[in-house]
Amino acid sequence: MDTAPQHPGSGPPGAPDYTEVQRSAEFGELRRSYRSFVFPLTVAFIVWYLLYVLLSNYAGGFMAIKVAGNVNVALVFGLAQFVTTFLIAWWYSRFAASKLDPRSTAIKNRLEAADSGSGPSGGRSGAAENEEGEA
Repeated sequence: MDTAPQHPGSGPPGAPDYTEVQRSAEFGELRRSYRSFVFPLTVAFIVWYLLYVLLSNYAGGFMAIKVAGNVNVALVFGLAQFVTTFLIAWWYSRFAASKLDPRSTAIKNRLEAADSGSGPSGGRSGAAENEEGEA
């Protein structure tokens, strides 16, 4: 068993140093942007969901109020859970496309550009070479 300590850059020659990327300001900004959107929205949705559960358990009279016909407040809140889930997913996809994807693509392109001239295959992965050899 190899017990030697791992040092940054101790991977294969020409491989990107992912710990260096993780420590970069560019990656830190990407993570901050992601967390500033996802964490508050997650907390808000959990609170909304727990409110629904607590009202269902402890405010039966309120939840039984008829809104229209046989539709009561509990049914409206339950359906609103589905609506908010889909709205959050849609909102996140727009946020990711406009804020996260360009930043992550820039990081990826920088890594690929740094890796493009290294190694015996000119920076191409072994899988890409294998696919061409089998074709």
